[in-house]
Amino acid sequence: MELSSILQPEAVRVLNSLTSKKRLFHELGEIAASVYHLPQSGTVESLMERESLGPTGVGHGIALPHARLEGLDQVRGVFLRIEKPLDFDSVDRQPVDLVFALLAPSASGVDHLRALALVSRTLRDPDICAKLRANEDPATLHAVLTELPTSEAA
Repeated sequence: MELSSILQPEAVRVLNSLTSKKRLFHELGEIAASVYHLPQSGTVESLMERESLGPTGVGHGIALPHARLEGLDQVRGVFLRIEKPLDFDSVDRQPVDLVFALLAPSASGVDHLRALALVSRTLRDPDICAKLRANEDPATLHAVLTELPTSEAA
């Protein structure tokens, strides 16, 4: 599984600021509706329901909200870079400026977990996060997220 198969270029956005997690989930729902043709209200409800089980802010300014949805045939992603970090009740109490939401088919067991692990590994890389925070162009952000490492040697 590769991020390029999960994340469409149109699903990468930069937002100036958001006032709340709820507003963030509405933005994610709007993007999922426009890019992946998912029902906006169902997406928002599913994300909020999952968040009520425990915050998906994983620390270091990163949040990984995720939900399972009817009507999806494969795991899909939405990435947001927020210029003014948002309080997210993260594990380290730091505000969030990088959000990668995963939307999975309701019956996807292992694929959902693999995608979540892939996104988590990618965003644990400080160099990738630095590049994401240094760029405002959605096409560049998509390229940073989906480029495959070419070599371990420098």
